[in-house]
Amino acid sequence: MGSVHEQASAYITVRRAQLATEIVDYQYNLQPAYWRQFGEVGHAKSVRDEEYHLAYLAEALATSDPSLFLEYVRWCKVFFTNLHFPESAIRGTFESMRDVLPRLMPEQLSPCVADYLEMGLAHLNRIPSTLPSFFSESAPLVDVARCYSQALLRGERQEAGKLIMETVASGIPVKDIYLHVFQPAQLEIGRLWQTNQITVAQEHYCTAATQMIMSQLYPYLFTTERIGRNLVVACVGGELHEIGARMVADFFELDGWDTYYLGANTPADSILRTLSERQCDILAISVTIAPHLPGVSELIDKVRATPGLPLKIIVGGYPFNVMPNLWQQVGADGFARDAEHAVFEGNRLIETTSV
Repeated sequence: MGSVHEQASAYITVRRAQLATEIVDYQYNLQPAYWRQFGEVGHAKSVRDEEYHLAYLAEALATSDPSLFLEYVRWCKVFFTNLHFPESAIRGTFESMRDVLPRLMPEQLSPCVADYLEMGLAHLNRIPSTLPSFFSESAPLVDVARCYSQALLRGERQEAGKLIMETVASGIPVKDIYLHVFQPAQLEIGRLWQTNQITVAQEHYCTAATQMIMSQLYPYLFTTERIGRNLVVACVGGELHEIGARMVADFFELDGWDTYYLGANTPADSILRTLSERQCDILAISVTIAPHLPGVSELIDKVRATPGLPLKIIVGGYPFNVMPNLWQQVGADGFARDAEHAVFEGNRLIETTSV
């Protein structure tokens, strides 16, 4: 049956669409003067957004830790404030969840859900509606990172690429470019989208351009002497954010590993087939949003149940940074907060196994 938290998570997940509609209707009745202006299209978007809210709540309940939900509440406050939603509407969304969900759920499941929502509302009061820049003035290569992101935001991909190649030619290691230019630039571009300063199209352009520019650095990746270790890197099905996983693969290449990068949204069966064919030492799994965590657990369970795969599994991505012990709950052997740490953890796991 699982814990009460796990049962509540499953209840919400199975009925998410129905619950979302009930919650939105309740909020529209509470604040008709505000919500009526958006019409039927706005109502449909509100239901869609409510399903996201419920997905994050369900995943936090599944882990018996409110951290993932509280972080999502923070994200929502920044995002919707910068879309010019009034504070009353943002708060009303989570108040409506608190009022409606316990009434619709079995009595034994209601208290834990109500607790998480009360924590979310308290958190909403404390957190700012702004998000500071990811460019720290004291960070290495901050001027390069800033110029790089500005070139991308102007749509000048060739200029951005030229800046990177010139920086590498000046003697800056490729690892430093990844850690101190690409990584903060991508985070900053994400911040600009979240705060409604750029469009999703611009954000996608910048990400695609960065992946293309990274490919120009590949000749530097394969100059390291091979060390006879193999890595497969994958994003679970549904996961479309792949640049972090690509960075992980590239860092392992720089360390002398042979890597097999599967990219975004890879079905579990395809990953299992690849693992059997490649006989790898490490599987690295990337996930950036909490609703995809069940896919990570399912994939790891399938790997463990497949004969002839004596490999180690590392997980990484935003949810694991928010909740540092989450890697144990999904059944992984280790966790990495970034590409550099992933290489350290991969080598540690192999060396520990061989002792």
